[in-house]
Amino acid sequence: MAYQPSKERYASMKYNRAGKSGLKLPALSLGLWHNFGGIDTLENARSMIHRSFDLGITHFDLANNYGPPPGSAEETFGQVLKQDLAAYRDELIISTKAGYYMWEGPYGEWGSKKYLVSSLDQSLKRMGLDYVDIFYHHRPDPDTPLEETMAALDLIVRQGKALYVGISNYQADQAAEAIRILKELGTPMLIHQPVYSMFNRWVEDALLDVLEENGVGSIAFSPLAQGMLTNRYLDGIPSDSRASRGHFLKETDVTEQRIAKVRKLNEIAQERGQTMVQLALAWVLRGGRVTSALIGASRVSQIEENVAALNNLDFTAEELERIEAILKD
Repeated sequence: MAYQPSKERYASMKYNRAGKSGLKLPALSLGLWHNFGGIDTLENARSMIHRSFDLGITHFDLANNYGPPPGSAEETFGQVLKQDLAAYRDELIISTKAGYYMWEGPYGEWGSKKYLVSSLDQSLKRMGLDYVDIFYHHRPDPDTPLEETMAALDLIVRQGKALYVGISNYQADQAAEAIRILKELGTPMLIHQPVYSMFNRWVEDALLDVLEENGVGSIAFSPLAQGMLTNRYLDGIPSDSRASRGHFLKETDVTEQRIAKVRKLNEIAQERGQTMVQLALAWVLRGGRVTSALIGASRVSQIEENVAALNNLDFTAEELERIEAILKD
């Protein structure tokens, strides 16, 4: 049976303007970093993409190396797009990135114009697209001049292969310089994608200020600290968890000190009528400084739980003080 999106898909999702641009993003965006690769079940991936769109999530975030194997998340998304969502392309924000290792030889990673243009061409083929809405440089390149990397982003927009451009994983000073160069080239930066969560607050030191001063949006990845800010590890490390597999969240990250903090935070969540996940997402979005939070999922029910966080985004001063005391303890 052909997929028919919900007629209520825009009824309750919150949309935030990305900096001083004309683009609005859903407060929660779906990241396809995990669970959408060639080793994963296509039907489960399709169900999660469908449910996300039904709930008003219009932004789907990919990268050239997402999988595994690298490239396969884009292929999966391309299949679902072709079969189910092609008629709704103009309602979707599709982003991809390049910066990490993708193919052999000197042109298969980092930030050269050669690599970025080639990588996006490959990504467009995998997804069956003429253009992406946002194209990111995925990480700073210590060797390529920033002027070359930003000129590549400018070129890609002028070629019509991306509508907007952004950066990811850049420090505050690097971001400020990238913003300046792009502004001079005439292609303003739309957005920055940093890691940000209750357990990783580096963006608060200077980066968020730089973005606000320059009218650039922000989208936080890993807002749940790779699953630490959930109820998953309150009673130890489950055998099927990310920490047990040791990819990005290591067993050594799941310390008793952190678990104790999550237990205390979870008490606040329960008082607010939320799960720990919902509290962590609401906290990242507090105050309107972050445009969107990137959620990951392995099943539809997780997406539904995440979106329900938007039912209670307001914090009292006392709640924020209690959270701050727990995090700084």
